[in-house]
Amino acid sequence: MKFFATHGERPVRLSEATRRFAFDSLNHKYGLMTKGTMAVAMDDYPGFANLSPLGKYDAAIRKIVTDAPIRICDGERLSGAATLGLAISHRIPATFGGEAICSSVSHLTIDFETVLKKGVNHLIAETEASLKKYAGTEREEFLRSCMASFESFRIYRKRYLDALEGKAEYAETYKNLQKVPFSPAESFYEAVQSLWFTFAFVRHCGNWPGIGRIDWLLGPYLKEDLARGILTLEEAREILAHFFIKGCEWICGGDYGSGDAQHYQNLLLAGVDEDGNEVTNQVTYLVLDILEEFGISDFPTTVRLNQNTDEALLRRIAQVLRLGGGALAVYNEDLIIESLVEYGYELREARKFANDGCWEVQIPGRTFFIYTPFDSLAILQQKTLKGYDEEVDYPDFESLYQAFLRDIRIQVQSIGDDRKRAFLSTGVPTKDWKWRPATPCTIVSIFEGGCIEKGLSYFEGGPVYNVVSPHIGGLPDSVNSLYAIKKLVFDDKKITFPDLMKLLRSNWEDDPLMAKYAAGHYVYFGNDNDEVDEIASRIINDFADLCDSLNGSCGYRFPAGVSTFGRQIEWSPTRMATPFGKSAHQILSGNFSPTPGTDKEGATAIIKSYTKSNLHRTVSGAALDIKLLPSAVEGETGLTSLVALMRGFVALGGHFMQPDVADTALLLEAQKHPEDYQNLSVRVSGWNARFVTLNKEWQDMIIGQMGTRV
Repeated sequence: MKFFATHGERPVRLSEATRRFAFDSLNHKYGLMTKGTMAVAMDDYPGFANLSPLGKYDAAIRKIVTDAPIRICDGERLSGAATLGLAISHRIPATFGGEAICSSVSHLTIDFETVLKKGVNHLIAETEASLKKYAGTEREEFLRSCMASFESFRIYRKRYLDALEGKAEYAETYKNLQKVPFSPAESFYEAVQSLWFTFAFVRHCGNWPGIGRIDWLLGPYLKEDLARGILTLEEAREILAHFFIKGCEWICGGDYGSGDAQHYQNLLLAGVDEDGNEVTNQVTYLVLDILEEFGISDFPTTVRLNQNTDEALLRRIAQVLRLGGGALAVYNEDLIIESLVEYGYELREARKFANDGCWEVQIPGRTFFIYTPFDSLAILQQKTLKGYDEEVDYPDFESLYQAFLRDIRIQVQSIGDDRKRAFLSTGVPTKDWKWRPATPCTIVSIFEGGCIEKGLSYFEGGPVYNVVSPHIGGLPDSVNSLYAIKKLVFDDKKITFPDLMKLLRSNWEDDPLMAKYAAGHYVYFGNDNDEVDEIASRIINDFADLCDSLNGSCGYRFPAGVSTFGRQIEWSPTRMATPFGKSAHQILSGNFSPTPGTDKEGATAIIKSYTKSNLHRTVSGAALDIKLLPSAVEGETGLTSLVALMRGFVALGGHFMQPDVADTALLLEAQKHPEDYQNLSVRVSGWNARFVTLNKEWQDMIIGQMGTRV
């Protein structure tokens, strides 16, 4: 039985039976089963075509839970599965006329807290109360859809209870499932089963929910059980391991472009609770144990760090990080909580922050979230510099910067204008905002705070917070371009503005020596150069101001963010040569990380450049990718260096960092012999993927990023 790591050996703590289960799951057994039945068909449903959108949705969900295969895996200690292949494609797995009836929902973390502590029956009672309140109004149909969804959940659970009944090897699972998730969990085992079963049901219906703060959710149950002697830590580790193993049920192998495992089922560990008390508990360390042993990449996990994070936890994180595979990332919760409060969130809410299923920040179980990315380098090249027209000329750098800012303003305003189309009417905040009818999404709505109370769906203003986050992409490339123009044209007067435009339009072919000069003579973003980093800082502040100006224009908040999420690949064909010496069509910077090949001074300098921007302003998030050599993390010195890197990231004011230990030689070998590296995982961009499931273009990009490392 073999689990691949990029660096170092993994320990063995879990039982042989659990390891066999993991081996089957990681090697596609259950994913291929899922692909065996893609969807349920609604063609034989009487009058389906004439139903309302919600009527079609409710009928489809009922047929999914009634007719889809159920799956009891050999030796599993938790029950529930998402068994329809179309759900893997982000669709409700029901078709009519051969087409999916509608898309599904992702980029949210649902309200598992209420399910665990109060049970689904509590949500049903809330829905019944709202039905009385909104009886006879246009909101009644949605609330009746909520009741239909709860009934479908009961059917889903009953089918599993029927399959488990009388089977001695599943007696504990059967006992747990008789109670949860409809009643509150009262033990660790019940809590894990409740969490998994709810999660499995939501994604069985096609959605991709995040999970959020798993140790905060489960830790109190384990603490009490250990104190009462109900189970041992070793038994708890086995139960929790099955949660992770079952989460690999959609692994199918093959080539998926940007890789597998992109189902947004991200986890958070550690950090403070709403009262400011540290959350870290036994579950925190059990999760790290499981990630270390199995290297499971399907639950990208982020650890919330602060200035007071315990040294023991930092060392444990470092031990898992240096095995590679990109399984862990880190938040600086000190900065994030402060930024959320500055943005207007109440402190207790801010302390509960989680991710959206990737790394963007939201309040879990209470937030509608989408992000809207754009390529700032394309704006600079095509709008501000008009495709490098020779007629373009600016008398000084400030004029150039203001023209670029004008074009960014137009882009941000277009995002705000587009979101206004989601409303039938706008005007006085709250009073006049009225959302248009949208794609049905009742299954996630029943687990999202605010929807039941308001009688409004997740897509129609139901959640407590409704967030649209403009994300600026290609930022380091734009910064480097502006800086190169500043130096070449205005400061050092190496070339006139029109001549530089002509040269760039030729893709540097008219003067390749000038390209080498631009690339090699100046110190670009990521090398702790105050002059260039100040441009980045200025853009961040101005961009955040533009985003903030949209607040109050309609029923959304518009916090700023910085990301590419790998879009630098799809942007490259239309990008022109850059003023800092890059030729056209190259794959450039990812997220808020230096442009490949421009960073020369190591990880500390990268973090210093990144943190000179006021990252309080990037409320949604600003990701920094760091690649680390295996040799840099070996032995006690390597552990100490990783701990120092994390402490420095927090102290300097970072937001989110994705470190990954990767070996170029190993990745190249995996390209040649993918059959030998089926579970070799890498951090991609907010998610992990098995390297061999990336297509060649994505693999080459990951290998090309090896320049941004210690």
